[in-house]
Amino acid sequence: MGAILSTALLQPQGWPATAWILLLTAAATVFYRVFWRPALPSNAPMWYKKGDWPILGSLEFYYGRRADFFRDAMRQSKTGNFSFYIGKKQLIGVSGPEGRKLVFESKELNFPQAFADLLTGQPSAPTQDPEDNFTQMFTKALVPLMKKENFLKNIDLLTEDTRAACEKLAAAPASKGDNADWRVTDPFESFYEIVYQLTMRTIGANDIAGDPKLLRYTLDIFDWFEKSDSFAKVIFPWLPTPGHALRMYYGAKLAFVFRDIIEKRRRSGMKGNDALQFLIDRGLSLTNIVGFEIGALYAGQLNSGINAGYLQIFLTQNPEWMGLLRGEVDGVVARHRQNDSQSTADVLGTLDVDAWESEFPLIDLALRETIRFCLPGATFRKNTSGRALPIGDTGEVVPAGAYAIYLVEDSLFGDWYSDRMRWNPSRFFDENAEDKKVPHAYMGWGSGRHPCLGMKFAKLEMALITAYWVGMFDFEFADKDGNRVVPTEPPLMDRNLHSAKKPEKKMYLRYKLREQAK
Repeated sequence: MGAILSTALLQPQGWPATAWILLLTAAATVFYRVFWRPALPSNAPMWYKKGDWPILGSLEFYYGRRADFFRDAMRQSKTGNFSFYIGKKQLIGVSGPEGRKLVFESKELNFPQAFADLLTGQPSAPTQDPEDNFTQMFTKALVPLMKKENFLKNIDLLTEDTRAACEKLAAAPASKGDNADWRVTDPFESFYEIVYQLTMRTIGANDIAGDPKLLRYTLDIFDWFEKSDSFAKVIFPWLPTPGHALRMYYGAKLAFVFRDIIEKRRRSGMKGNDALQFLIDRGLSLTNIVGFEIGALYAGQLNSGINAGYLQIFLTQNPEWMGLLRGEVDGVVARHRQNDSQSTADVLGTLDVDAWESEFPLIDLALRETIRFCLPGATFRKNTSGRALPIGDTGEVVPAGAYAIYLVEDSLFGDWYSDRMRWNPSRFFDENAEDKKVPHAYMGWGSGRHPCLGMKFAKLEMALITAYWVGMFDFEFADKDGNRVVPTEPPLMDRNLHSAKKPEKKMYLRYKLREQAK
């Protein structure tokens, strides 16, 4: 019987017509599902076809120079808005005041679903509910952890962690350069690690934050998880890509760490006094706890970890603001010093949350300007309204089910900023207020309906890190051996990146203890 069937399959000329009809129908169905795209409505913005590939779409948006792609498409459009495809997904690039208003104010554009569809390749939610269950869980868990009460509980640990990290830097071997008084650090490693520790202390587990080996181990897991993105899944959500498999692997490794900590607490009957215990007491499953930790770390670590390094780099290129911040820190230390035997680090360790949040306004402005330079890429929203949404008075729409895409630098480098390519926190002084000249002029902390939930903590940790660093050390831009150098070009982030990343070309700071810090 098997031999007869094999012979029949190898002789298609003998197949009955019914078999041919079934085969051709199946082939046509597969061809249609693979090559068909939903047509853009006539009132959608111009279809930008440059670099558009059959089936795949405009790969340059994901694999090329994103900002250049976006700007070129804007120039080709009379309204500054345009359409393009990623796989079968319709993306609508919007710009200008009408685009900003739509993206940041519309109740019918969904951020979490766009994030899932366009950044992680997760399948769409089965309903039109604007918030899926995980998003609701994540928000409800994060909001209490970002309240002042949690900072009050942790402030002593946060200051101790920051001081210990700075003292470790002070004890590092001398540089190989022209002066043995100097040490050398890559700020995108050393400050990145400090940010991770403070973040883990606030939204994770003290068991990890207080254990240097476990802290390093989990940071390595997180870094590999972040690098293992898979844009192919955005185009083919069903495709088991190597990148997705790696993400699952590293997610599982992180899950095992938290599982062991949870089991240890359960067996001993001793509860922790940290965010992990808060999540356990809320009844979250291990899967949701790990999902929360990865999401919270992803949101905070990538941005704050990079901002912390660039802020210090920018200070070395701006003596005026180096002096202003040093004066601010020294002034706070002088006001709070109780006796002459207290070092700068001693005094900073006595500050309460109120002091950290209110007495470093210049550090806050320096961070604000640093974010303006360190937030590349685009922001996404999905139209889940079931109808086309007009783009202001342009006569164009974002079709139902399509995604509105807004280039971040269209806001952060708008023409309302004077000398916009210069790092200059003075632009935010009350008398200048360049970030308030037009609606949504600054989106470094989110804007409109989507403000940054972690803003207060991000500001607190940056005040801690910068105050200790600026207060304790003199520092300069240098090479890896500790020789002072002047950059041949401004140390700016590549605007074509999809998100904040460490610079490809290493940057270094040389530093030494200030006399008054000893």
